[in-house]
Amino acid sequence: MLRAVLFDLDDTLLGNAMDTFLPAYFGALTRYLDPWVPSERLIEELQRATRAMNAEHGERVTNEEAFASVFYPALEPERSTLERAFERFYAEEFPKLRQFTRRRPQARALVEWALEQGLQVVVATNPLFPRVAVQERLAWAGVPVDEVDYALVTTYENMHATKSHVAYYREILERLGRRPGECLMVGDSWEKDIVPASSIGMHVYWITEEPAPPSSRAALQGHGSLAELWELVEAHGSLLRQPTDG
Repeated sequence: MLRAVLFDLDDTLLGNAMDTFLPAYFGALTRYLDPWVPSERLIEELQRATRAMNAEHGERVTNEEAFASVFYPALEPERSTLERAFERFYAEEFPKLRQFTRRRPQARALVEWALEQGLQVVVATNPLFPRVAVQERLAWAGVPVDEVDYALVTTYENMHATKSHVAYYREILERLGRRPGECLMVGDSWEKDIVPASSIGMHVYWITEEPAPPSSRAALQGHGSLAELWELVEAHGSLLRQPTDG
C-alpha cells in the first residue's frame, strides 16, 4: 500500500526551467555580492563547493557543512560577513526571481489530495539550496510550508547527500520510517529522480513531455505532465495505476 509520495520541486510542482532560472539566479547573486567577491571568483568557488556537496555519500556531514568547508575558507571576507550577505540576498533579491517561474495549479490539488488520503508528503528537491530558497519556491508553487503539513522538505541544511547518490533516497526512507515499495517518487529528471528512486524499489512517475522513456531502466507508473498525473488521480482515485502491498 502506498504510504508516502515524494514530489520534486523545480519543473515538477513548480514550472521552473533551470536553463533559464539558474543564469538569472547567478546573475542576481554575483551582482549582490560584488562588493565582497568578484563575480568570476564567486562563480568558481560556488561551483567547487557544489561539487563538494555532490561528492558526499550521506555518511558524514550535511550538504551545508560540505559546502561551507570548501566555500568560505577560499574567500577573503570572513564567513560571518558572507553569511549575512547571503541572508540579505535571499530576503531582498531572491523573491524577485519568481518572474522566471510558473505556477502549476495541479500542484496544490495533488498535495492536498495526498494529505487527505493520509499519505506522508515530501518535497524531494535536490538539496543544493538553503531552506529559505526552497521555502520561497514552494510559496511560488502555491504550496507554502506554512499551509502544508509536509513530512519532510529536503534542503542543504538537513540532508547528507544530493540526488547524485541513492543515499539521498535512502535517507528520506529512514526519516519517514517507510519501505521503498510504500513510496512514489514524482519528478522530471530521468537520471536524478526516476532511475535512482526506482533502483531501490520505489514507484516512480516521470514528469515529462517526452512521448516515451529513454530506456527501460525504471518501471514507470506512468509519465506525462503534472496535469496528466492529476487526471490519473481523478480517474482512479490513486497515484498508482495498480494497487500494491509494497
